[in-house]
Formats: sequence, C-alpha cells, structure tokens
Amino acid sequence: MKVGVFVPSYLLPGQDARHGDQVRRFAVKAEELGFDSLFITDHLLTAARFYRVSWTEPMMTLAHVAAVTSRVKLGTSVLVLPTRQPVLLAKEIATLQHLSGGRFVYGIGTGWYGPEFESTGSTRQQRGARTDEVLEASMKLLSGAHVSFEGKYYRMNDITVEPLSQAPPVWVAGGQQYAHEASPDKAEMSPNVLDRICRWDGWIVRPTSHPKQMKEDLTVIDTELARRGTSRGQKKFTVAHENFCWLSEQASREAAVAEQKRYMLGVVSDERPWDYIEAVYLTGTIDDIQRRIQERIDAGVEEIFLHTMTADERQLELFAEHILKPFSAVPIKAAS
Repeated sequence: MKVGVFVPSYLLPGQDARHGDQVRRFAVKAEELGFDSLFITDHLLTAARFYRVSWTEPMMTLAHVAAVTSRVKLGTSVLVLPTRQPVLLAKEIATLQHLSGGRFVYGIGTGWYGPEFESTGSTRQQRGARTDEVLEASMKLLSGAHVSFEGKYYRMNDITVEPLSQAPPVWVAGGQQYAHEASPDKAEMSPNVLDRICRWDGWIVRPTSHPKQMKEDLTVIDTELARRGTSRGQKKFTVAHENFCWLSEQASREAAVAEQKRYMLGVVSDERPWDYIEAVYLTGTIDDIQRRIQERIDAGVEEIFLHTMTADERQLELFAEHILKPFSAVPIKAAS
C-alpha cells in the first residue's frame, strides 16, 4: 500500500505572508518521513458551497514543491480539465516533468463548480466533452512532436511542445459517491466516466465514495476492461483514493471528533452538515481511522493520499506513525 499526502495549498486566514515557506517545509518533511507522493487540489475559484478557503494554482505550486524534493511523486487530484487550455497545460506539464525528473502524475476530472466553467468560457454541460478533448490533445503533445488535433472546442496544426520528456500516467477521477443532498454531483458512475477511466492508467476514487461503492465500481471497471480485451494487471493500472483526515491523539471518540470538527471546518464549508462530513471523511479515534482505511484497502484501493487540514508538521509525524508505517506493510490485492 502506498501512502501520500496533499500539499497544504489552501489559503487560511492570516497565512499569506508565510504560506510559501510552510509549503516548502511541509514537502521536505513529507519526503523525509517516507511518504510516497505529494498531491494537490485544483480550484480556480473559492467553491463556497464546499470549502471556506481558496487554493493556490496547482501546477505552479507543484513546481515550488519539486524544487525542494527529489523522490516523491507529484500529482494532481484533480486538475479540472474543462477550465484548461490544452497547449498551455501541456507546456506546464512538460516543464514540470523536465524539472522534477519525471515525477508528475496527471490526475484529472471534469469538475463540478459552475462558476469555474462560466468564468473560463465553458459550461457545466460541456465539461465531459471538453475534458476528453483537453486530455487527448495534451497527451498527444506530451507524447511526440508535430501534433495536429481537430476537436469541437480545440484545434491545433503541426505544433511541438518542448521540452519533450516522458509522458505522465493519467489517473481519472469519478465514480459512485455517498447519496446526499449535500453531494456536489450525481451519485452514480456514468458511462462516459467509466469509458474515460478504462482508456487511461488509473482511477482516483472520490473522497465521498463508501467502500461498498468502491468495490462495486471496481467490479464494473474490471468487467469493462475485460470486454476490451485487457485488465488492470496488463495495463499496470492504479486504484487510488483521496480523503480528508485530522489525526487526534484523544482517547475517546467524542473528544477526537470534537477536535476534528474544529480543524475540518476551518477548511470545509459548514453548508455541508456534519453528519455528511463524518460519513465520507476519515474521523474518529486513530483506531477508527485505521479501520476505515483498511476497509478501503479491502475494497481494492492500492494508494491513498490524505489532506491534512493545516500545514502542521506534527500532523505529518502522526500520519507517518499511524498510517504510513502500518499500511506501507499491508499487501494490496493483486490485479489480474
């Protein structure tokens, strides 16, 4: 089992002047402690219904992190592709791959927050088609020279994006999620998302998905891959999962949850009821959280990356002691 953490790229009140230094120290500490990866979120605007905070631009922040690390994978979970221009994005990825020694994981999704689409000349209704075009065009540019592309939204003729380096793996987010009025999107796995997942190199399970749903979705993915004459094992396909977590050293569940509520509601919006947050995110005592992570491993998750709720390095140490150390030794289910 591989364990990573999220770069604390959210902007908390009063943090602006020291945020860059905090991010650098956090990244260095994470690598020193042995975490496998550093991931980052993409939100162009403050999605107030879900979060209290805004976020730094992910590609620039990963370049910041790449400069002070040498081993950890650097990934997005996820880039909202309908808001991106494929040539510019390919240039950013190529540059990051070049400067980081090929450590980037291209985690992508369609997004869900309407104002982000509208402010970049798109619509929510176009998000699936735009995602596919941006992904196809950017990967062609990252995989070779003299690229031409003709889509509904994007066109290019005989262009080369340099520096040419190893194209990154593509991990696609989506699938079922906890059915609740506070959920940002439909609860089920759509056929278009299934097709997108099966065409690429990995799947990022939603943080709002329950282990039972993860297992069901993975069965659907395996069935579809078999129909296409391949398998996760043949594709070297990764099943990953992101989630939010604050580790409390309190012995009682009540005290631990009270502490977690204080920190989690510093980042996530209270427009989502606490029962929803508890249902989908990792809360409770350390034993509770370890049990919930194991449930996700049992459902087929091979790699997990977790949001700490602040840049507190003590949280990284607790994550290393209670999550990284025990779960790194846990064998994952072998994909056929």
